[in-house]
Amino acid sequence: MLTGNESASVGKARGNMSRDLQFKRDQYVARGISNLAPVFAKSAKGAVIEDLDGNIYIDFYGGIGVINAGHCPDIVVDAIKNQAEELLHTCFMVTMYDSYVNLAEKLVKITPGNEAKKAMFVNSGAEAVENAVKIAKAYTKRPGVIAFEAGYHGRTLLTMTLTSKVKPYKHEFGPFAPEVYKVPSAYCYRCIFGSTYPDCGLHCLEYFERFFISEVDPSNIAAMIIEPVQGEGGFIVPPREFLPGLKDICEKQGIVFIADEIQTGFGRTGKMFAVEQFGVIPDLMTLAKSIASGLPLSAVVGRSEIMDAPTPGRIGGTYGGNPVACAAALATIDFMEKENLSEKAAEIGQKITAVMEELQQRYARIGDIRSLGAMVGLEFVKDPKSKTPDKEAVAAIISACFQRGLLVMGAGIFGNVIRFLPPLVITDEQLEQALHIFAESVSEVLDTK
Repeated sequence: MLTGNESASVGKARGNMSRDLQFKRDQYVARGISNLAPVFAKSAKGAVIEDLDGNIYIDFYGGIGVINAGHCPDIVVDAIKNQAEELLHTCFMVTMYDSYVNLAEKLVKITPGNEAKKAMFVNSGAEAVENAVKIAKAYTKRPGVIAFEAGYHGRTLLTMTLTSKVKPYKHEFGPFAPEVYKVPSAYCYRCIFGSTYPDCGLHCLEYFERFFISEVDPSNIAAMIIEPVQGEGGFIVPPREFLPGLKDICEKQGIVFIADEIQTGFGRTGKMFAVEQFGVIPDLMTLAKSIASGLPLSAVVGRSEIMDAPTPGRIGGTYGGNPVACAAALATIDFMEKENLSEKAAEIGQKITAVMEELQQRYARIGDIRSLGAMVGLEFVKDPKSKTPDKEAVAAIISACFQRGLLVMGAGIFGNVIRFLPPLVITDEQLEQALHIFAESVSEVLDTK
């Protein structure tokens, strides 16, 4: 069984099995599929991964936010096995089954808000976003959608349009979906208005007065979609007033407010869902990633009157809400609740942030630390005054961590953020070891530059 207590230095070695498979991967897998590190996983448990050559890595990106409950939790593996022995697929739209209905009931009960709600299931985060927008358009009979700079919502045509980062996600893939309007996000470290919070009065909210005059009439907007904490955009945590302010604007203008909780949901931020940290009840929520411990599943959950706007047959999909994935999700949520993983996330986040703040005292090139629960990001700059993004330092630190047996990954529209998404079941010893490796790696890179 993997423990993560093995010598982290084993991450330096690449054996013959990895090299041979890398050759085959280069020969047969499309170049457009990128890889963070040259690691081929053999097995994983909790917060650690073992590769084909026996190297052990502490996982600090958790499948990009998918493994909040840890790799291969026993209760989830058992649920998958039991369900697979009885039913793999029928297509819920043809022949129904209980796990779909039971999971819909569970999500309705644990998502914010006491009003009547309903849920539907598809396979990926992008599909959930696509369907949420479709549902909003059916409900409002309006065509437009508002999205935010630095947001990430997927790689399909519509979600790629909603996504802010051009390279690599949008470059050469146009034309894009029509009637999508971008507004500035509450990226306080790089405020587009040149303001400083909290003295700014939240110009990012005030901007909507001008926006609805200069860009689009609000009567044309069906939905506004935002990640409560922008993930790929750089782990941007907005001021506490920002999301409630957006919800007020939506209510005033009859716009459906969609919270994209695909990366922030299921305990990551110290609450089951990040919007709970801001006291906001969305009209619709998109959920995926950690919902089923890695099985392909996503959901749209929201107010019944909005969810029921599309007539039968207008939403759904062949594989959406697969019985095995639904069984895994029910077991995952049960595990999260019993183990109080939301509380654990808050504790993990505090420990990580404390170490990062100590590093920041030593290295001014750590320009900003942003965190909400166990969702922590560090923005690196070449100079704290100019705030010039230091993408090269991030790449070097990620590589140094890999050599020591820690898997971390980058983020940010400028590519200068390192994000931490450790499994919430990580042990104290594994966390301490990971933070030691990271501090060592930062010192190696920044002390030599």
